[in-house]
Amino acid sequence: MPPFPKHVAFQRVRQDHQRELVEDYVEEIAHLHARHGEARASDLAACFGVSGAAVSKVIARLKRDGLVVARPYRGIFLTPDGETMAEQVADRHRVVLEALRRLGVPEDTARADSEGIEHHCSEETVAALRRFLERP
Repeated sequence: MPPFPKHVAFQRVRQDHQRELVEDYVEEIAHLHARHGEARASDLAACFGVSGAAVSKVIARLKRDGLVVARPYRGIFLTPDGETMAEQVADRHRVVLEALRRLGVPEDTARADSEGIEHHCSEETVAALRRFLERP
């Protein structure tokens, strides 16, 4: 098998990093809605440890990308595309977290690591992890 060109791997990592922030916000908005019935910019700022201005910048990007609807003095709501993304990210997160647990990674470490790993797994890798988890 010919070697995998390094620039291709780096390009994918850069794309994953750009998508990571979007996925984290969409996933957290879904969690906030499930837990509290709403998602507010102040909740997101507290969750991510960032300023309100930083949240506003990301929310503007999510609105531009058609993932959320946000109005002044109202909550932030996922669009159908945002809901689909949130479900996919949460599922991928669960698979990665459970695989790390099964491998014997301590719980706190597995939770922290899964927050980053989930964004960098291809669909092929997630499928392989699912098969691993289905084994007796």
